Amino acid sequence: MLTRLLIVLLAILNVGVALWWMAPRAEPVAAVPRAEPGVATLEVLPSPAVDNAAVAAPPAATAVAATADAAPLIAAPVAAAKPAEAAPVPAAAVETSTVQTPPAEAKPAEPKPAAAVQCASLGPYASQAQAQAALAALGADAARPRLREVPGKAANSYRVLIAPAASREEAQATAKRIVDAGFSDYFIVSQGEEANAVALGQYRNREGAERRLASLTAAGFPAKLAASGTEIAPSWWVDAATAGTATPASLKQRAAAAQQQSLDCARLR
Repeated sequence: MLTRLLIVLLAILNVGVALWWMAPRAEPVAAVPRAEPGVATLEVLPSPAVDNAAVAAPPAATAVAATADAAPLIAAPVAAAKPAEAAPVPAAAVETSTVQTPPAEAKPAEPKPAAAVQCASLGPYASQAQAQAALAALGADAARPRLREVPGKAANSYRVLIAPAASREEAQATAKRIVDAGFSDYFIVSQGEEANAVALGQYRNREGAERRLASLTAAGFPAKLAASGTEIAPSWWVDAATAGTATPASLKQRAAAAQQQSLDCARLR
């Protein structure tokens, strides 16, 4: 009996709950805040239709609703701002405004270092005239040129004689002719490499021997000069520094010199 009663109560409760859910109910009305007198209220208006091709839709315009004692003012919808399109630039203006980079200046080639200056003495030349001719042949390849004379070395003594004859008799006949010509101070060499030669004097300096030789030659006798000891004749040299691409070897060749000797360039200053 009790079980039936509980079943009936549960059935009544289920029916009641179902009827409550099925009964219509009014939508809750949101409380509108009371507007203060003299202050306008904001009202959101529906958004205008937006084209699907538009990139971005502008926000909906808002309208200001006036209060009860003021006429309502509705703000016009703001037009969508389109991005400003750049005005086409004429091709001539583009060419004119283009900055042309000036061509890079060619870097000058580094000068090659000049060859080191060398100095040399060229010679020897038997006379000053020969040395002058050699100097003229060098031209501009010789810098700071000069002529230099080297004194010679005298022999111990100088002899004047006539070459050995084929026999003693022939040497005596030559000596007789010399005496007849007015020359004295002679003798006939009797031995050695100069046997049968006629000696006509011995001198300590070359000048006296050359005067004796000149007088005999003028009289028609084939006399010659012979030095006793080592004799070095005076010579001339050309001293110069190299210029440009010249070298001491090239200067020697152009000057037709027999020798090339190194020279301190400080001596040419």
